[in-house]
Amino acid sequence: MRIILFTGKGGVGKTTIAAATALQAAKQGKKTLVISTDPAHSLSDALDVELQPEPTPVLPNLWGQEFDVYYSMQKYWNNMRHLMRALFRWQGVDNIVAEELSVLPGMEEASAFLWLEKYYQEDEYDLIIIDSAPTGETLTLLSLPQIAQSWIMKAFPGRKFAMRTFGKGVRMVTGVPLDKGLEEMEQLFEKLQVIQEVFLRPDICSIRIVANPERMVVREAKRAYTYLQLYGYNVDAVIVNRILPAAAADTVFAKYLEKQSTYLEEIENSFAPLPILKVGHQGEEVFGEDLLAKLGLIMYAEHDPAAVLHQDKPFEINDVKGGFEIKARLPFVEEDDFTLKKYGDELIIDLGNRRRTIFLPRFANYLKLDSHRFEPPWLIVKLTEDKKA
Repeated sequence: MRIILFTGKGGVGKTTIAAATALQAAKQGKKTLVISTDPAHSLSDALDVELQPEPTPVLPNLWGQEFDVYYSMQKYWNNMRHLMRALFRWQGVDNIVAEELSVLPGMEEASAFLWLEKYYQEDEYDLIIIDSAPTGETLTLLSLPQIAQSWIMKAFPGRKFAMRTFGKGVRMVTGVPLDKGLEEMEQLFEKLQVIQEVFLRPDICSIRIVANPERMVVREAKRAYTYLQLYGYNVDAVIVNRILPAAAADTVFAKYLEKQSTYLEEIENSFAPLPILKVGHQGEEVFGEDLLAKLGLIMYAEHDPAAVLHQDKPFEINDVKGGFEIKARLPFVEEDDFTLKKYGDELIIDLGNRRRTIFLPRFANYLKLDSHRFEPPWLIVKLTEDKKA
């Protein structure tokens, strides 16, 4: 099974690009599911079919789905929902507010991950296309497995055994299945971990950045690429959407066109050797089978839409004399842009408002952060034996 996730700044046309890619793959005979993780769903509009929280038939070989966090929790994690609602009520929160708070921070994103884990285990589809929320929300989705468990554990006093004992006691007194909710929560964490490992496999998962040839959008695309590389995800293409034709030089868009050529050149230079797929402005709204099919043919004229278009290795650990060397690819950054720390078996890279925690093998507890150097775009860290340990 293949998974392709589309991300980029809001308004660049991710939904249209994702829908066109899915349709192109389906027409080639691949059983394809396109799903939206964006709470502001517009995939139904792009496909011109009313989608449901479950996979909905669209065309031969093509299904669509728009996630609904409340539907997902009701169907799969109802005990956990009761658990969180009871927890907030126990802490004195009003019933209605407790109901709203029972949807955990990041649960919309977690819902997407858990559905993907289900599809991965069932192996029913050849290709899953993800129309994601704008870049910031996408990064939240992809980093969710590292932060979800920490958030939940802080919400409950005591260790796992105490939590289970507490849950069983509450169920005996009130009938609320808190212990079952805790079991669901543990299963949730396990599934999140499984699907994140799948996302980190470049032979299965690719991320494609959608951009327009505009200053702010190009900057956002570069930032997204940096963070995705930091987290170890394989970006296999940049899709430049809504490129104005040369004929626009004689219109009110003349100045825009002049700037556009500058940004197209910047994209080519900055993202090489990634494939750059260019899509001209269609001069009209693109929705429905005919227009999406036309767009898909333009976009993938020389490529199989489901193929891995590019593959690199943004993170690796190697044996070196006297210890180990870690290499992390950080494009578009300077040495002063990040900080580096090590705690036990965790190596922490802070870059802007993003943090990557790299979990090292357990023996790294006995290693110290010896040195690091930055050879753009590579951060190279050396760990050596801590003589004091």
